[in-house]
Amino acid sequence: MRQTVSPNWHLFIPKLFTVLREGYGAADLRSDALSGLTVAIVALPLAMALAIASGVGPERGLYTAVVAGFLISVLGGSRFQIGGPTGAFVVVVFNVVALHGYDGLVLATLMAGAMLIVAGLAGLGTYVKYIPYPVVTGFTSGIAVIIFSSQVKDLLGLSMTDVPAEFLAKWEAYGDHLATAKPATVAVAAGTLAAIVALRRFAPKLPGFLIGVCGASLAVWALGLEAETIGQRFGEIPHTLPAPAFPDVRAVTLARLSDLLPSAFTIAFLAGVESLLSAVVADGMTGRRHRSNCELVAQGAANLGSVLMGGIPATGAIARTVTNIRSGARSPVSGMLHAVFLLLFMFFLAPLMSFVPLAALGAVLAVVAWNMSEYKHFLHLMRAPAGDRVVLMLTFALTVLVDLTVAIEVGVVLAAILFMHRMAQAVEIETHTQLIQDDVDDLARPAHGAYARETDLPDGVAAYAINGPFFFGAAARVGEILEQVGGTPRVLILNMRNVPLIDATGFTAMTAFLEQCHATGTRVILSGVRPQPRAVLKAMCAGHAGCDADFAANFTEARTLAATLAGDKPL
Repeated sequence: MRQTVSPNWHLFIPKLFTVLREGYGAADLRSDALSGLTVAIVALPLAMALAIASGVGPERGLYTAVVAGFLISVLGGSRFQIGGPTGAFVVVVFNVVALHGYDGLVLATLMAGAMLIVAGLAGLGTYVKYIPYPVVTGFTSGIAVIIFSSQVKDLLGLSMTDVPAEFLAKWEAYGDHLATAKPATVAVAAGTLAAIVALRRFAPKLPGFLIGVCGASLAVWALGLEAETIGQRFGEIPHTLPAPAFPDVRAVTLARLSDLLPSAFTIAFLAGVESLLSAVVADGMTGRRHRSNCELVAQGAANLGSVLMGGIPATGAIARTVTNIRSGARSPVSGMLHAVFLLLFMFFLAPLMSFVPLAALGAVLAVVAWNMSEYKHFLHLMRAPAGDRVVLMLTFALTVLVDLTVAIEVGVVLAAILFMHRMAQAVEIETHTQLIQDDVDDLARPAHGAYARETDLPDGVAAYAINGPFFFGAAARVGEILEQVGGTPRVLILNMRNVPLIDATGFTAMTAFLEQCHATGTRVILSGVRPQPRAVLKAMCAGHAGCDADFAANFTEARTLAATLAGDKPL
């Protein structure tokens, strides 16, 4: 029977509409209010710290968290996404403000917002999700190094008028001014850092960032410590949002737009990639499915709204989104309330924010940088095939030493060349698998069947086959296998006899798939694994708790083993 294709506009309906259509009650509102408040408490010091690190006033970070955070939740394609300023933007925003001023940042972000909306409407969100994992890890780890480097002056209280923008020159300048470090400032930074780390270790449910910053502020005020505060550098934080301000039309010239175009592209790229990565993480934690193109449109609108209200670029924040989910969020209303609570904090607590020491915010960003570094993933990828290691290291080095835009471009191009080389080694393999995953329409019945399903199997056993190279473009499909089974099987056979190779992103997807199966009580048998995938799995599974699967030489052996496992496993 021919399936009716639903209109494409359904794919751009915000998840908020889906939630309200399913039914939303008082219990849902209570859960969303509690999670929204929790995230707002976490976001308050982060928003100010990220804005200062970006070269603008702390109030602009708060404006961004309020305006962009609200719009992303209202218009987005994810139920749990929390939007606002993130560490990924620190480098590009700082450079744009330094070269073109805040007005230049407004123009660049407006162009980026328009790019995101066009990309979403054109359906490019489906493809943005497949940026190779080594590229993402490389530039994320590089950004973490740059963020930490930008905070050394405030962490040590160095007496420096100007800090060089280049990485090596910056550290050379730090060395030249090391003798001007202030012991009191160092003590404030160290105390804040110790408090955050201790709270995360022994009381992870408490808002460590906020407690650390408040404690440092009280210590500086009560003891009269020599540590520069927000008020001393930036003045008092405004109580409310500013009126919308549009760029001066006379300053918008073709030459200036051309100069800002590379920065606008970088902002759009980072906003798109990080928001979709955050949405994927949320899907993995909740079992839901986001709509990528709807999310891109929302990110575009949020960035337009943010800079018109005095903010900076915004995107989905992975850590805050995870906090939102763990705090019991049920819908986008939680993200909307998080923005409302931040606005209330501004209204009532603005005078107190002026007493926050910059060293404490530097400690907050040091923790953010450590979390962004993903050093475990970085080290794990060093076990990947040589080509993936080259992509990882080159992207990382270019991010730190040259430019973020160059790093992304080179990393993606090199990964594409590497893929083409790998495909050339597997030209005899023909695959009918749909590698690019389309968005799912909530208002229509989803269609499945991209994988070949085996028949004539024992009760409680399901089997699927992957055909073709298991590279970064195909990796996202593996997570759908359990959904396509139509239940939770006792044993699942994954036939890999037609998989000639697997890369680091494919391994990451495989690990997530095996962990998902383990959580649902499903045993996995990998059948007919060929030499290259077996070698990669063996190398990267060493010391990795997620690689829990049985191997079989062929499908006949796998079916025999599955029958035994299914019979032994209780109902």
